Amino acid sequence: MYAEQNDIAPTAPRVPRQSLALAAMLFAVAMTFIDQTIVSIAAPDIVRELGLSASGMQWVVNAYLLSLAAFFALGGRLADLLGPRRVVVVGTLVFVISSVLCGCVPEGDFAQTWLIVFRATQGLGAALLFPAALAVVVAVFPVQRRGRALALFFGLSGALTAIGPLLGGWLTSWTWRAIFWVNVPVAVVALVLTVLARIPDRRRDESLDGVGALLIAVGMGLSVLGFQQAASWGWNSAATWGCIAGGLVVLILFWRYERDRRHPLVNLAVFQDKAFTVDSLVLFFAMLAFVPVFFFASVYAQVSLSASPDQAALYLLYFFAGFAIASQWGGRMLDRQGPRPAMKIGTALGAVGFYLWADKLTDLSMHDQWPYVALAGAGIGFILAPASTDAVNRSIGASYGEVTGITQTVRNYAASVGLAVFGTVLTHTMTDKVVSTLRSHGLSSTEAHGVADDIAQAVTGNSDARQPTGTGVTASTMREVMSSVRTDFAEANQRVFYGMAIALAVGFLCALRHPGGRGGTTEQEEPPPAG
Repeated sequence: MYAEQNDIAPTAPRVPRQSLALAAMLFAVAMTFIDQTIVSIAAPDIVRELGLSASGMQWVVNAYLLSLAAFFALGGRLADLLGPRRVVVVGTLVFVISSVLCGCVPEGDFAQTWLIVFRATQGLGAALLFPAALAVVVAVFPVQRRGRALALFFGLSGALTAIGPLLGGWLTSWTWRAIFWVNVPVAVVALVLTVLARIPDRRRDESLDGVGALLIAVGMGLSVLGFQQAASWGWNSAATWGCIAGGLVVLILFWRYERDRRHPLVNLAVFQDKAFTVDSLVLFFAMLAFVPVFFFASVYAQVSLSASPDQAALYLLYFFAGFAIASQWGGRMLDRQGPRPAMKIGTALGAVGFYLWADKLTDLSMHDQWPYVALAGAGIGFILAPASTDAVNRSIGASYGEVTGITQTVRNYAASVGLAVFGTVLTHTMTDKVVSTLRSHGLSSTEAHGVADDIAQAVTGNSDARQPTGTGVTASTMREVMSSVRTDFAEANQRVFYGMAIALAVGFLCALRHPGGRGGTTEQEEPPPAG
């Protein structure tokens, strides 16, 4: 009997340490979320020290998001083929090495190219890392506990986005290069915890669809590029629509190509599940508001409320207070009742919260707005974990990485669309209102349009970020009307936030179509229970 036990023991599967595994994945994705917002705070110092152009700095920011959009699906598929733990380690190493190289950028003519290239490789590392990390959490936790685990995962990782501006302001006071170097200790902790957690690696013996990976990268990259550059190139530009339309054509080709593949990059049959399709639509409309709100709320606080960057970051913490609480509540609802109730409550709360928040923007009082800011955050918090978890639970053949890649691609694409569309609404509305204000104070139409363009460019970051300038009558008038301009900007933001409320309302209509029930309770293999 003793001999038999010795023979069996070496082949017994390692039991994953669930808490350590969740902590490891949170540390790993922390870098990717913080980096989405931290660079914008350090942008003025980077431009000043390296002598970058404003368009060059915009590319430094966009390169990261563009790479994310292009490679998310590939990251999810690689997690299935190679094992999620391996891909987490590779993605972490790619991300942290790229971060170090971004912080070591040399001064001179090559600086701009250097930063853009390694910001893009940072995005590649994040695209590999995030789907694999989510797949690890899904694989380690049984279905009965998965809702609360993923609620914690999404709640904490989402809240890290708000830390970016605060951390960026503190680190930049030392050196802007530290915003990249800070990822090194976080990555070390993530890698050590990953080893200690004894995470199992399940691989699929299938081939990688290289042509499909190329098609979706080109399609997503082109269309997202068109949305990103719409504010700079203009919506009337052939380049804008060429990128958007060209990207969509390539994505259609990708869809037609994937249907006939034995081992496709993305198993499109998953969209035959009505619940998965509804989950994806709800995530799309939620993300139209979730990522753009960081930018628009922060700029509104600094322009209309005259807040410092640190105060603007604190303003966003109201949003994450509601978000964090609702994420945990939504996770419990998912475990007990399935995703539909949480998604309906979240989209309804979000629509009401963003509408009431928009209505209060012209009061120019941060104190009066916080209940509605928190309500909007709670709405998003109820949505993200249940919709994402239900989508993953409905994956085909336990292909967690692949389906995670799909949902994250949908989310990132929606964020790009939201930033482009709402940014255009803000710029045009702001310009019209400021021109009207300046003309009522005696400026000519030409002078008013010139100053309005300067203001719009400064607050949206689409050109050289300069303050509106002028001499004589123009300068004098600007000093007199700045209070009115702050109100004009608040009114322009109202349209943006009303648009976010509409997006959540459409999401509510989609949530009503969810068939209910929970996916993954019978079809998928459970991981071994924790010791």
